[in-house]
Amino acid sequence: MKKLLSAFLALSLIAALLVGCGRTIDNSGYVPTGDAILMEGQDPEDIMPEEEDTQELTLAYYPDNSLNPLFGSNYTNRVLMSLMYQGLFAVNNKKQATPILCSSYRVSADAAQWVFYLESNATFSDGTHVTPQDVVATYEKAKENDYYKGRFFHLHSVTILEDNGIAFNLDTPYENLPLLLDVPIVKSSEVDADIPLGTGPYTFSEGVGGANLYRNPAWWCGSLKIPATDPTITLVDVSTVGEVRDEFQFGEVSVVCTNPMSAIFAEYRSDYELWEIESGYMLYLGCNVTYSSFFDDGTLRTMLTYALDRETLAQDNYKGMVDCVTLPCAPTEVYYSKTLAQEYEYDSLKFLEKMSAYRIPQKKGGGNQEMKLLVNSDDSARVNIARSIAATLTDLGLPCSTLEYGAAAYKTCLQNSNFDIYLGLTRLSPTMDLTDFFRPWGEMGWGGLANDHLYDLTLKSLENSGTYSSLYKLLADDGRIIPLMFGHYNVYAQRGLIPDLNPARDNVFYYSLGKNMSDIQQPTVYD
Repeated sequence: MKKLLSAFLALSLIAALLVGCGRTIDNSGYVPTGDAILMEGQDPEDIMPEEEDTQELTLAYYPDNSLNPLFGSNYTNRVLMSLMYQGLFAVNNKKQATPILCSSYRVSADAAQWVFYLESNATFSDGTHVTPQDVVATYEKAKENDYYKGRFFHLHSVTILEDNGIAFNLDTPYENLPLLLDVPIVKSSEVDADIPLGTGPYTFSEGVGGANLYRNPAWWCGSLKIPATDPTITLVDVSTVGEVRDEFQFGEVSVVCTNPMSAIFAEYRSDYELWEIESGYMLYLGCNVTYSSFFDDGTLRTMLTYALDRETLAQDNYKGMVDCVTLPCAPTEVYYSKTLAQEYEYDSLKFLEKMSAYRIPQKKGGGNQEMKLLVNSDDSARVNIARSIAATLTDLGLPCSTLEYGAAAYKTCLQNSNFDIYLGLTRLSPTMDLTDFFRPWGEMGWGGLANDHLYDLTLKSLENSGTYSSLYKLLADDGRIIPLMFGHYNVYAQRGLIPDLNPARDNVFYYSLGKNMSDIQQPTVYD
């Protein structure tokens, strides 16, 4: 979604300009007009047109963070990566996969094996051809690292066939596997390099004058039009999110990507264009279904969702820059049912009604037990949310207090089930895969969340996305995890500078080669 926000910056002590910032209506069809904002009492005829400076594209860059796309997770550096690297596919902001390095593909009848073939003329920036071995090495490395491994629970192996096809072998049928295959391909010999060679339109160079991206004149895609058109993109060294913001607001930086759910997010107050892109980050409550006396009969889990005023929590802690959800899915997904979601929204009267039939566990010496809500204290927003939830539950007759620990102690408590409920933040894959919550011995299954029926439904949803509604209904009624908010990346750009910018998750400078999946699909293979 593209939004336009206008403001005046307080730039100096000499010129006392008005300062403001506000989120406005969706203006996806906005065309820059150069219209000025009038001061109070100012006549439109007093506004004289100013000569516009030709601004070159400049990007921020963390020199101390990796530019390897397989494990570099810095949002700022990943803006650069979207110009340096390419995957088998690119995924747009509508969750559609478009072929890039993949020339054709076929899929088995049971959708448990997908075979991909490479563009024969695809080359790295040094002129060497991309090989199946490069793809295999890239995915083997990606599976090892935190940034991507969460999307490959069901990827059993990647192998090379006799005809040079690259086979992705899965342990379950997968309807939308290409959505996961936008992982940037690097040379097999450079999967561990800090700045490996890529196949994208720009290459990285660092010299005495600083770091730059240079347009590769021998790019294998030729003169394909992409959002970035500058032959040279200057990189500005930064070391903090505050520096990134200041370089954008007061300096030369043209485009930045931020995460409002990050513990170190810096708020922007300037004149900019804003795109909100689904990020996969989900904030939720998890219940200790196995070891907490509060959930012996499962009743309380189904009630908690009605006690959670998500809108107020989002506004107070993220200034509304997140989406409130009751289903474990980005609301931009086609299978997110608003009708179903409304059934589980905040309703304190419904919570109180259900509480009247619930018996709070008792202490040994008498009196009600106090529910313990575990939260990672390294994130102040999450701490505030946890405290607000605990206070609300207490006011509604369910005594609750927080357990606030740093990351290491927090994780230990999760692993040892030393909590009744916990506030968690996780990043779901582009297919909204919930496997790791409910599979046997899943890494997200703290407190005994694993459940055969829910796990089976997650697999069916991956096979056929039409099954997601059944999964979400069952999960909402069960209440093992209770979604609160879904995050997005904020992509800011200097207004009018890049008219063709159309960012997507992990791909700020998204572009396509003009092909779609149906153009390159081979006949289905029957075993």
